[in-house]
Amino acid sequence: MAIIDVKNVFFKYESDNDHYILKDVSFHVEHGEWLSIIGHNGSGKSTTVRLIDGLLEAESGEIYITGDLLTPENVWEKRHQIGMVFQNPDNQFVGATVEDDVAFGLENQGVTLEEMKARVSQALDLVGMSEFKQREPARLSGGQKQRVAIAGVVALRPKIMILDEATSMLDPEGRLALIETVKRIKDQYGITVISITHDLDEVALSDRVLIMKEGQVESTSRPRDLFGRKDLQLLGLDLPFTQHLKIALKASGFDLPDDYLTEKELQEKLWESTFKM
Repeated sequence: MAIIDVKNVFFKYESDNDHYILKDVSFHVEHGEWLSIIGHNGSGKSTTVRLIDGLLEAESGEIYITGDLLTPENVWEKRHQIGMVFQNPDNQFVGATVEDDVAFGLENQGVTLEEMKARVSQALDLVGMSEFKQREPARLSGGQKQRVAIAGVVALRPKIMILDEATSMLDPEGRLALIETVKRIKDQYGITVISITHDLDEVALSDRVLIMKEGQVESTSRPRDLFGRKDLQLLGLDLPFTQHLKIALKASGFDLPDDYLTEKELQEKLWESTFKM
């Protein structure tokens, strides 16, 4: 069942009469799915998720959220079903402490104090930030700030979480740790996740990937099928680390298959190759 259904959407900014950012974009996101959206800068990725969240309004086409057509009349109701984490978490902080910041959205929704305390505590525990609850958000590291931003979303119990390049400012270790945290939360609560990213190691953890090119959907596929494509660099994308490593190992004489291998699969193949040598 589709929790999000985007149908024939066109969008352009009023100041640009000739250039459409999105041209006849259609796709769906299934309930509980993790969909990654990738593509060149300017391909329309961020515009697409801002339309889904109601921050922008399409010129034409339809967007359905949890079965309802998104309209100016129900946009605020639908936003309560969506939690969004942006590239720079500093722009989202409003509380004097980590605890206050996570509680802010709950206060706006009129959640009782007792329920609020329970949700804040649970959300901070889920992202591993309980010991920092009295810290000032500005004094946290980049990865810690993003964890707090995600905790603020999780506390609201949304049906959908959107990550708009939320890991792009982190180092590789921090990116992986954050994405694994999101995956754990997704699996535990059945949250639907949409992530915009340039990191194909992040894409590997998703269920399905959508490629955008010049304002249109170029293709959708499973990550394994995507990484098997020979034209990733023509799409402005790099190969995942495991693919780079596999190519180097094959050049050194290791007998490895041509299709994509996860880190675990690559490790198993290397063990097999080692015992054969």
